[in-house]
Amino acid sequence: MDATTDKDPLVQEQIYNALCYLGESEPEEILNACDEYLRQHDKLAYPHRVIILKAMETVVKDNIDLLEKSTAKEVIRDWQQAASNVLVAVGQRFINKVMEEVLTKFQPGILPHYFVMQTFANLSVSNGE
Repeated sequence: MDATTDKDPLVQEQIYNALCYLGESEPEEILNACDEYLRQHDKLAYPHRVIILKAMETVVKDNIDLLEKSTAKEVIRDWQQAASNVLVAVGQRFINKVMEEVLTKFQPGILPHYFVMQTFANLSVSNGE
């Protein structure tokens, strides 16, 4: 996974494809490995973090019926937190675009998801001057 930091988009794509391919036969192991890698590399640049998050998303979507409930619950929580953190980081430079996207998740009469609210709050804090 360290190769995700390679600047060559082809290498990054190969890493993504490899993670997805491995996730076909061992989804829980790949999801746990990605989760552990992201935890150990909390300073990983966001473009590189996104590659791993997208691979995790694909593995979850492609194998949702095979995942244990406990794995799915933990991975989804961790994945949502990581995705929220990415939006907040991007929002420090492109606040208007990120706010547009976050605001689309607010729909009349429907309580917004916890991570939508958390992202909204963290965006406010990180951009409040």
